[in-house]
Amino acid sequence: MPLCYERGMSEPQCAAGPDLDAARLYELLSLRVNVFVVEQECAYAELDGKDLLPGTTHFWVADDDGVRGCLRVLEDGGQWRIGRVCTRRDARGEGVGARLTAAALDHVGPVDVVLSSQRYATGFYARFGFVAEGEPYDEDGIPHITMRRPGERSS
Repeated sequence: MPLCYERGMSEPQCAAGPDLDAARLYELLSLRVNVFVVEQECAYAELDGKDLLPGTTHFWVADDDGVRGCLRVLEDGGQWRIGRVCTRRDARGEGVGARLTAAALDHVGPVDVVLSSQRYATGFYARFGFVAEGEPYDEDGIPHITMRRPGERSS
């Protein structure tokens, strides 16, 4: 069971996929659809069957108007992956994404973590030690690149 944050509304909170209640899951999915499908005009299958898996943990920041930003972390075949990072339009520029990313990295610890970054966001992830690898690629009409934060290696 992951360490979850029970702090003020501006601080990240988290829950394992199986522990999410229906209302919170609905809020997270609604934000993701509003950002990725509606704002970015990217028609794709947002529901991928991974949100409620035991190896998935969701992080979010909320206020009185609902979820301000969210992301999920999942262990996929022994590899930690951060994905579905998004922030509500009226909360952008307030550090929500940075607080969520820091909380997710704190959660997984000093291990290798990979993510698929939209090209414009590579500088954001570089602040957390992520390095671009491979060639840029098109994902649903949006330029992306794989980024990795190497884990600490024991000697």
